[in-house]
Amino acid sequence: MKLEWIMWLASVLPAPAADSLCLSTTVYLEARDQSARGQAAVAEVALRRQESGLWGESMCEVVTARKQFAPTILSPNTRLANSSAWAQAVSVALESERNWALPPHKRREIVPGASHFMAHAIAAPSWRNAYQVATIGDHTFLRVQSLRPPAQAAASDRG
Repeated sequence: MKLEWIMWLASVLPAPAADSLCLSTTVYLEARDQSARGQAAVAEVALRRQESGLWGESMCEVVTARKQFAPTILSPNTRLANSSAWAQAVSVALESERNWALPPHKRREIVPGASHFMAHAIAAPSWRNAYQVATIGDHTFLRVQSLRPPAQAAASDRG
């Protein structure tokens, strides 16, 4: 499968299915060679960003925000050729979505508060010195900014 075909498919699917496809694709592209825990941490960052609303309302908007995740950084001709890694990424993404649908106090968080991650071998972003939440495999997860759901942020601003 080519990345451009998957992203086209996500554009014509209904929202819940499209979001799951976009998250699965991101987990595959960003962390297919990582442990399930590392893949779930990548998914958690994307889900936290979606919940904040700062990068878009849908998962597809979040992962295709300019220069944020692999779907917009890699060539559209990139092939997702490892079927077992794809199956693992889909499984991790779906489980992560189920977990994130729980009330915040019941979620299992792997990288609490992480808003970004980086792979040391390929990136040295300007925010690389932010607070490090965890390192899993070859990814470091960082809290570059505090991400709270819009309703929670508004309530704390009033209080």
